[in-house]
Amino acid sequence: MQKYAVNQQLIETVLAWVKSGEIAIPEIQRPFVWDSSKVRDLLDSLYQGYPVGYVIAWRNPNVRLKDGSLSEGKKILIDGQQRVTALTAAILGQYVINKNYERVKIKIAFHPIDEKFEVQNPAILKDKTWLPDISQAINGDLFEIADQYFELNPDVDKKQVRNAFSNLMNIPKKQIGIIELAADLEIETVTEIFIRINSKGVVLSQADFAMSKIASNTEYNGNELRKAIDYFCHLCIAPEFYKHIIDNDKEFVKTDYFQKLQWLKTENEDLYDPDYNDLIRVAFTSKFNRGRLSDLVSLLSGRNFETRTYEDSIAEQSFAILKTGVNSFINETNFKRFLMIIKSAGFISPKLIRSQNAINFAYIVYLKLKELGVNSVAVESCVRRWLVYSILTGRYSGSPESAFDFDIKQISHKPIEEILREREEAELSEAFWNASLPQSLNSSVASSPYFHVFLASQVKANDRGFLSKDVLVSDLISLRGDIHHLFPKDYLKKNGLDRSKYNQIANYVYMQSEINIKVGNKPPKNYFEIVKAQMLNSSQQVSGLSTEQQLLDNLKMNCVPTEIQQMGIDDYNDFLILRRKLMAIKIKEYYHSL
Repeated sequence: MQKYAVNQQLIETVLAWVKSGEIAIPEIQRPFVWDSSKVRDLLDSLYQGYPVGYVIAWRNPNVRLKDGSLSEGKKILIDGQQRVTALTAAILGQYVINKNYERVKIKIAFHPIDEKFEVQNPAILKDKTWLPDISQAINGDLFEIADQYFELNPDVDKKQVRNAFSNLMNIPKKQIGIIELAADLEIETVTEIFIRINSKGVVLSQADFAMSKIASNTEYNGNELRKAIDYFCHLCIAPEFYKHIIDNDKEFVKTDYFQKLQWLKTENEDLYDPDYNDLIRVAFTSKFNRGRLSDLVSLLSGRNFETRTYEDSIAEQSFAILKTGVNSFINETNFKRFLMIIKSAGFISPKLIRSQNAINFAYIVYLKLKELGVNSVAVESCVRRWLVYSILTGRYSGSPESAFDFDIKQISHKPIEEILREREEAELSEAFWNASLPQSLNSSVASSPYFHVFLASQVKANDRGFLSKDVLVSDLISLRGDIHHLFPKDYLKKNGLDRSKYNQIANYVYMQSEINIKVGNKPPKNYFEIVKAQMLNSSQQVSGLSTEQQLLDNLKMNCVPTEIQQMGIDDYNDFLILRRKLMAIKIKEYYHSL
């Protein structure tokens, strides 16, 4: 079956489609990112008669309206957005939204004598031999423009200039290739076609397709919804962008969405900065009880999964449900309460959360349980446990959609406490805590999720840094403290150990830099002698600890075996084994405290 049609269309035809809305250019989350010189080069290629590639459009399916009639679907541009936007800017003179979210015009100048294009600048505006803005020329009267030019430049070769003007005016008559994908293609097929055709290796995510569907639907205010999603994600990272919205998007400022985003103007929390992919996934999964974004794309198109037809009423309902999901996600109370729960589990810094999918599903759990009316204490416990469970088991690593789909369906039909109990029995058994987890801690990767859970357990327990009397691990993490080695790195290197051996998770500890400097490159048995001697002399030059009990407590909270006090190079491997076991025990106790 032919999955697409390939046609050559006049540029003026494509631009007419854009103006009439027949072809939609979804901004997705990427505004116009070309610099002006690329627009200039595109115009030059068209002028010279060079090919400028294909654009890919995916036609929306025809949907059945309530009166029984069929409405023909728009074409959605899924590749070639930058080129078509460049043409609307340069030829039609339309505004574009640049990468700084500013409304700007891109003016391309033309020199008919040298037949070259340039981005308009102050020097060109002063030079009579340039046409300063080709959009005025292309959309104007050729004879009138030529007469004005000859008046200003009486000595030019009129025949040659007229010929150049004629070629310039003919740019809209040049052709561009349109690959139109069939409306009934599944999103996976569209993605595959896109990847195969797109030589730049750009991969569109399913969230990109969903954003395309949202942005191109003006009937159910999808364009406003897309902006709400985009602006929320941008404000999370740059609260100062709030003023830019007020200054540059007066229409959006009038919407309810803008009111719901106002709290972000003073928000500087960076624990969870979702992008549009995260926001759509959470809003969709929590409200539709589905985990595959391809289903969202189909539902926004009006697909009836039973009859395999497309109905406007389904599209309308899907937009309404998605809007509810987005509003729940961006709600100030929901968002802040969720972050409070995550922090209460010890995850106080974004560097402790390496799995965006894990925190996304934790937010889904929060929103779903709240919707189901589960009491707040149970919600907090379940969200914490689900987050840590999913990190420890790698539940959402790789492609998360199948796991999302399975988990949300379970949560919708069975008490979450029961689900967690079943998962813990199957995946977090004694064998996991006693064998699997210690083995997982046998790694040199500081960004290991298991090490991050260990650090979260220390934060939750208010543990102090290694050999610190008062400074907490949470302080060292929040204030960008450093991870140091219990067996100093230089000491191990001098004894012939390579990077994979001395950079072991079980050799890592949060330690104040000033303490680490005093430890130097001495073996543990030597630096502990100094610590103890100073404790006897009531001197606290290395550590703030003043009693043997304080030292033992500090070792315990950092899961450092007491045997380290007599250890040298020959004991290093035994030390790693001992510490991994202690770390695993601490993580187990931490998990069951959640």
